[in-house]
Amino acid sequence: MLQLYNTMSRRKERFEPRNEGAVKMFSCGPSIYGRPHVGNYRSFLWEDVLQRYLEHLGFTVERALSLTDVEDKAISEAQKAGTTVLELTDRNTRLFFEEAGALRIKLPSLVPRSSTTVEQAVRLILLLLSKGIAYWHEGDVFFDPLQVKGFGRLFRLDMSKWPKAKRRFKQDTYPGRRWNLGDFVLWHGYRQGDPLYWDTPIGKGRPAWNIQDPAMITRHLGYTIDIACGGVDNLYRHHDYNLAVIEAISGEEFSRYWIHGEHLLVDGKKMSKSVGNILYPEDLLKEGAEHRHIRFYLIYGNHRKTINLTMDRFKTLSRKLDDLTEVLGEIGCTGEAGGTAPDKSPGAAKKLVDGLLPGFEKHMNDDLNVKGAFDFLYKSLQELAALNRQGKLGGTECRRIEEELRKADRVLRVIFAD
Repeated sequence: MLQLYNTMSRRKERFEPRNEGAVKMFSCGPSIYGRPHVGNYRSFLWEDVLQRYLEHLGFTVERALSLTDVEDKAISEAQKAGTTVLELTDRNTRLFFEEAGALRIKLPSLVPRSSTTVEQAVRLILLLLSKGIAYWHEGDVFFDPLQVKGFGRLFRLDMSKWPKAKRRFKQDTYPGRRWNLGDFVLWHGYRQGDPLYWDTPIGKGRPAWNIQDPAMITRHLGYTIDIACGGVDNLYRHHDYNLAVIEAISGEEFSRYWIHGEHLLVDGKKMSKSVGNILYPEDLLKEGAEHRHIRFYLIYGNHRKTINLTMDRFKTLSRKLDDLTEVLGEIGCTGEAGGTAPDKSPGAAKKLVDGLLPGFEKHMNDDLNVKGAFDFLYKSLQELAALNRQGKLGGTECRRIEEELRKADRVLRVIFAD
């Protein structure tokens, strides 16, 4: 059975959705004030593998991935570029869809945007105001975490350190891994000259970042889901804010499982503009890589462990993927009838072929151990290639090899071209 590490419990748990055979899943998508870099794509890729593997196991997955296009950073970047916020974010959204397609990321049918769920954000704010959990202050709306029992439990925030004096934090986001010990903003009231606002039942303004995901989630998936996932940075403020907002309204457990992926480093350092080491997919393509090499590098390993991108390691892993393709060609598993021996099932070959998918699933069931799953397939294919050279692999076995590998590759999407 599938075991996933649940950040809420800090342990691996058997995956059991609320409704048998059906999964509701939410992923924090890109903040599209800028274009996603390879570190962002690492998150989107392991989430893609998770969805594909759930479907491989027979689950129906209803998933939403958010696009954050209304926030302080987007306004600032648009002003620098001399364009409107939505023109800027539209351009970056198109690029994200193009690159995601090239990386074989199966984007969900639900890809809502902050700008298209303002009405739902206002609806949530009105409910929170009516409960006394949110309040107005100098034209903005703030959320008081002290009104919510168990606030900060995902991060395991030490609430004994909460300040006695009232503090408010009105920016959409704050740099670094820090906690804002105070009330957080839900609604930015209109100020003279604001370039982006809506006229709503609570007045002119725009939803703050902290209400945008709850609005997109509740509008498209409801108030209860099975899996919430994203990068480890979301453990600082963002996911506990989402959790608090939604549960304050519903009174129910929002998500059963919380799954977080670690950072991608470049030459041992976190990507940043100040260091000048931000990489985009096109930077790796210029080095002669293919999109499948990029996908493979970013999914090879466990999503909960930091991986370090160096060009030497990238080229080594790219060769490993190419080697597997060559082994497939050697034993004839390239879409054509292969194998030199008559159609038969010699013991060693049959055992290896029969074990391909169970072995793949054994590793994947262990918290999405893609590295273990791929290496198992790679080793098994090498052994099958050796049997083929000895004339002990028939055409029937070879065709079964391809059938089993294609099932696994519907999850990995790195082996076959089609």
